[in-house]
Amino acid sequence: MIPRRAVASWVLYDLANTIFSMGVVSLYFPTWVRATVGEGRADSVLSLTTAVSMGLIFIASPLLGAMTDLARRRMPFLIVSTVLCVALTLTLGRMAYWPTLIAFVLANAAYQAGLQFYDALLPEVSTPENRGRISGIGVGLGYLGSYFAVGIGMVYGSADTAFLFTAIGIAFLLLAIPCFVFVSERGNANPRPIFGLTMIRESTQQTWRTLRSGSEYPGLIRFLIGRMFYTDALNTLIMIMALFTINVSVAAGQTTAEGEKTSRLIMMSAISFAVVGGLLWGRLVDRIGPKRTLDAVLWLWIVTFIAASSVALFTLPAATLYVVASMAGIALGGTWSADRPLMLQLTPPERIGEFYGLYGMVGRFSAILGPVLWWAVTTFCTSVLMLTVVKAQGVAVLMLLGFVLIAQRILAPVAPAIR
Repeated sequence: MIPRRAVASWVLYDLANTIFSMGVVSLYFPTWVRATVGEGRADSVLSLTTAVSMGLIFIASPLLGAMTDLARRRMPFLIVSTVLCVALTLTLGRMAYWPTLIAFVLANAAYQAGLQFYDALLPEVSTPENRGRISGIGVGLGYLGSYFAVGIGMVYGSADTAFLFTAIGIAFLLLAIPCFVFVSERGNANPRPIFGLTMIRESTQQTWRTLRSGSEYPGLIRFLIGRMFYTDALNTLIMIMALFTINVSVAAGQTTAEGEKTSRLIMMSAISFAVVGGLLWGRLVDRIGPKRTLDAVLWLWIVTFIAASSVALFTLPAATLYVVASMAGIALGGTWSADRPLMLQLTPPERIGEFYGLYGMVGRFSAILGPVLWWAVTTFCTSVLMLTVVKAQGVAVLMLLGFVLIAQRILAPVAPAIR
């Protein structure tokens, strides 16, 4: 019998790390970049900085996953990555330009590593029968953390970014502590040394063997490749949503300050629907299976990206972004509610750490590729085609739509193998 406090504590960590994701990655770091380098350079600086950060965790993900399979417990890895992320977050906005960029690169890498360890703990707080519901609760209630991240900016304003980053870091740590204390692990009965060249060599060889022997795990490699494309679109969306909504609002006639306020309100709308979406999609996962649920979510993403691009390209009123944000929120909740259980369905129990390392690796690769391509598309559109920044972003959104369509095509043959 899994204690309820363990489940609640695991869910609470989802809320905690969402505060960082929304507050730092999606909102206040992008606005800090925009205020520091200006509207014209903001896309390129943010995209390249994010790509470097994700590049670090892309390289480390398989190794970290293999280490957790060898170690006695996974929780120490989650604790270290969380504390490191929090410590670096507390320095953001308090240093000069380049040190702040470096601190963000490392803080985001630590956050991404923590996600990998956290996801791998899902079997410890769920059973195969309720895994979709527990995952959905984590996603849905986790998005409540975004209310704090957005709300603190609405109350105190976004001028003092150092204060905002500090508040986010402290909230992340305090809400993560119950997970550290109350989530129990069955543990590894045969732990092995996790440091040293031998471990690095063996884990690298094992990862390569797994990739080459994909036929032994039906649907796994195809799922990972498909996941690379749809997470490419979503990671880029999460990175750029604040700048996009501000630019659309300014193009519609608002001042920059008004645009920032509108952006936060739109974020709140997306969050509200993500909470509901996570809960509802999670129940659907248990009823029809994670693969069919994910198929439905990808169709919703297709409609959402078409709508978002139209708002930018045709300079529609900023109010239309609330409709787009609502659809995006529902789709975000559904993506992670179906994504994690599907990965577990494809994963041998004794190799969860290693396979979640691959799962994390493709997600991080997409988070490198997406920002770089976003920068390339927006730069080409503004420098060569002479489009405005907001219209260039509208074209770039069509690129994200293309990624989702590719993912949908890749994942289609997985359906016969997965309920």
